[in-house]
Amino acid sequence: QVQLVESGGGLVQPGGSLRLSCAASRSISSFVAMGWYRQAPGKQRELVAAMIGDGRTNYADFVKGRFTISRDNAKNTVYLQMNSLKPEDTAVYSCYADRAGRHWGQGTQVTVSS
Repeated sequence: QVQLVESGGGLVQPGGSLRLSCAASRSISSFVAMGWYRQAPGKQRELVAAMIGDGRTNYADFVKGRFTISRDNAKNTVYLQMNSLKPEDTAVYSCYADRAGRHWGQGTQVTVSS
């Protein structure tokens, strides 16, 4: 079983930055992939960013150039650095990890508003 715990969400003004963290209960080097999804009220969940085991990354077009996914294997943590935030980035952000199935964190709220 894999537990994922997100942190770092909150309220930020447009143009601001936040860094989300996703701490795993086991070594993340054993995961096939990790990443972040988000879901805004009344909308479908959408992929934001992903990192596969060899370190390659994939981003949704709407975050390219603004968000960066990274990992710290020593801390078993994946990060999502979010810059130049827009009101439309407001959503619950959830991390996932793929290892013998997909595992999810509980999600963290990000609100971008003035």
